[in-house]
Amino acid sequence: MSTNVFINLPVSDLDRSTAFYRALGAEIESNFSDENATCIRWDENVFFMLLTTEFFSTFTDRNVVMPSEGTQVFTSISRDSKRAVRDAVDIVLEHGGTVNQPFADHDFMVQASMVDPDGHIIEFMWIDPNAATEDADVSDDEPAYEEDHVRPDANDPVSDAEEEGWPAAPR
Repeated sequence: MSTNVFINLPVSDLDRSTAFYRALGAEIESNFSDENATCIRWDENVFFMLLTTEFFSTFTDRNVVMPSEGTQVFTSISRDSKRAVRDAVDIVLEHGGTVNQPFADHDFMVQASMVDPDGHIIEFMWIDPNAATEDADVSDDEPAYEEDHVRPDANDPVSDAEEEGWPAAPR
C-alpha cells in the first residue's frame, strides 16, 4: 500500500488560490472539491487541500492562524531541473505570490522559497541525484537565476549542512 500525503491549507479566497496552484501545474481533483475546498494534486501521492478559512476551522477547536500572521510550516516541492525551479519562481510572481527568501544556487541543489497569495510558504527545489557520489559533477551548465531574487551572498552549502547536522555534499 502506498502512502498519500494531504496538506490542508486555510485560504481566504478559494478561487484565487485554486488558480494560483493550477498555474504552477497542479491538477484539480474535482471529486474532492466543492465550494469549501479544492483538492490540488501534485502527483499520484501528494495533495494540497485548499480549504476556506471557515471550513478549515471545523476540523479543529484551536485558533486558526492565517499564514499572513505567522509561520508554522513551509512545504518543499521538488522540480525536475534548475530551469523548472526558475520557471516556478516566474509563475509564482506572475500569479500574486512573492519571494520569501532569495533564490539560492548551491550547484548540487537550488532552492526558491516563495509565498502564495495567502502567505503560505512554498519552496521549490531541485537536487542533483548524483550529488551524493564522491566523483559527481554537480554542474548542469545553467547559470544561477539572474533576477532580483538572486542571493549574491549565498551561504556555503557544505558549512550550512554541517551546522544542521546533515552530511555535507562533496565540494
